Amino acid sequence: MQAVGQAGSGIDMESESSVRHAEARPNLGLNWCGYEIGLSAQIDRRQVRSHWILPGSSPAIRPDERLSDECAQVRGLEDCPHFNAGVGSVLTSAGTVEMEACIMDGNTKQCGAVSGLSTVVNPVSLARLVMHNTPHVYLGFDGAEAFARAQGVETADTGHFVTAENVERLKQAREAHRVQIDFTQPVAPHKAPSTEDEGDSRIGTVGCVAVDCDGNLAAATSTGGLVNKMVGRIGDTPLIGAGTYANHLCAVSATGRGEAIIRATVARDVAALMEYKGLSLKEAASYVIDRVPKSSVGLIAVSADGEFVMPFNTRGMFRACATEDGYSEIGIWHSGADSSDQQ
Repeated sequence: MQAVGQAGSGIDMESESSVRHAEARPNLGLNWCGYEIGLSAQIDRRQVRSHWILPGSSPAIRPDERLSDECAQVRGLEDCPHFNAGVGSVLTSAGTVEMEACIMDGNTKQCGAVSGLSTVVNPVSLARLVMHNTPHVYLGFDGAEAFARAQGVETADTGHFVTAENVERLKQAREAHRVQIDFTQPVAPHKAPSTEDEGDSRIGTVGCVAVDCDGNLAAATSTGGLVNKMVGRIGDTPLIGAGTYANHLCAVSATGRGEAIIRATVARDVAALMEYKGLSLKEAASYVIDRVPKSSVGLIAVSADGEFVMPFNTRGMFRACATEDGYSEIGIWHSGADSSDQQ
């Protein structure tokens, strides 16, 4: 879900919103996943497209099973080292991993969030356990790790999450003396980083939003955060209303520069505009995206009646959707230059 990957200097990065509306028909299921990547994406990441579209769920599915499906989709991406979540998480300034995740049920407003994880293989699963098995919404760092052990969640040694690719990214960020989104291109020592340089990035935060045939909505997001971030930094992903939100009207998962998303309360604002101003999902999402600094944000969202949008104000964003009746769509770039597939 999740800062959107952008790339290339001197390129206009206009807001883009892919919008579709599922036809009103019985037994409709809509599963929706969005992932982000930039112009210079490595081929192995593009080949992960086979994981993007997953079959729609049974029309008789219960809301708790919908959450299980959503968790499964995000877990699959956390297990892929090509995305900035789970095993692919980027490193802090200390060379450690601090993962975070969130999940929310729009029908009940139940939600769970975690941050500061260093050994939990699938953070989104722990977030769901926080939602169901504690009186709290959010656990972090040592407390979250202790809860994971008590719940029997799969863990691994911290070295499991430290990949050679992310070690190189951290080295690059340290040499540039900056905190950066994953995949940001190197800056020559004599050149100060510009907005365009910082925009040349590929974001791997992952997220999923879903609606079932009864209009039950859910959202989930997982990320490793920023390269070279301070130890203890918390981004937008686990903050309800910032990077993740769901209610009876829509489900939203955002990605981008976490501080910008937090300041703009991106996910909640989309829902609030629908609830209090009567805007459509497309109108609400476009309004929010347009008011966040350029090259800072993208989101995936779906409404209770099956409308889904994938807006971003960066160069590109991995995104995909699928319905139970077989329709699917995959995209990376803006519509004019997009390599999107529709079936």
